[in-house]
Amino acid sequence: MSDVIDIEAIKLSNAQIAWRAAQDIEDGAYVNLGIGFPEMVAKFQPKGKQAIFHTENGVLDFGEAPAKGEEDWDCINAGKKAITIKPGTAFFHHADSFAMVRGGHLDVAILGAYQVAQNGDLANWSTGKGGVPAVGGAMDLVHGAKRVAVLTDHCTKKGEPKLLAACTMPLTGVGCVTRIYTSLAVVDVVDGGFVLREKIPAITLEALQAVTGAPLGTEGPVGELICPEELK
Repeated sequence: MSDVIDIEAIKLSNAQIAWRAAQDIEDGAYVNLGIGFPEMVAKFQPKGKQAIFHTENGVLDFGEAPAKGEEDWDCINAGKKAITIKPGTAFFHHADSFAMVRGGHLDVAILGAYQVAQNGDLANWSTGKGGVPAVGGAMDLVHGAKRVAVLTDHCTKKGEPKLLAACTMPLTGVGCVTRIYTSLAVVDVVDGGFVLREKIPAITLEALQAVTGAPLGTEGPVGELICPEELK
């Protein structure tokens, strides 16, 4: 890690990362948000755009989270969070939900990650301490969705890179990730390598490379990754 820059002090918050990812979702896109951190993306739909959100337990085009105390716990997403119903919301069997996923009917899947490799391999599950008993629906999502985006801190809590030459943890999917939104940058996977699209202004390319476990290529000017300060 850089001797000069305090990464923890300059990095984006989870809300800022989720906001940035939301800006790239096209109006009317069918989108599945992974459990936990990625669910925040639904809060930041750009004005004039509205995604159609899908959840594996069998709901399509549901509304935002209800106010506290107004939850209907028969209406939840895959992360067991309360959702609201709106005109046009559809309910269906769990098997039909996965038929949508496996049939290529989702435009985007947005997931969290432990590690992403430069060829697009994704590791986002673990059976270790605090882990889950299996990979779950993520392995279907990463190969069924037309585009797979990842939200993640750029480094682990120990300061180790999460963007790597090769994953060392169990894989969720092979060569499936197309874009990564991190706490420091926006990175695409192109032809088996990382291509830097945007970085926060407070970090140099050299310092960013120092906390990335594989080469960061560029294709033309690198944009500035600027998010609303009130989300810090």
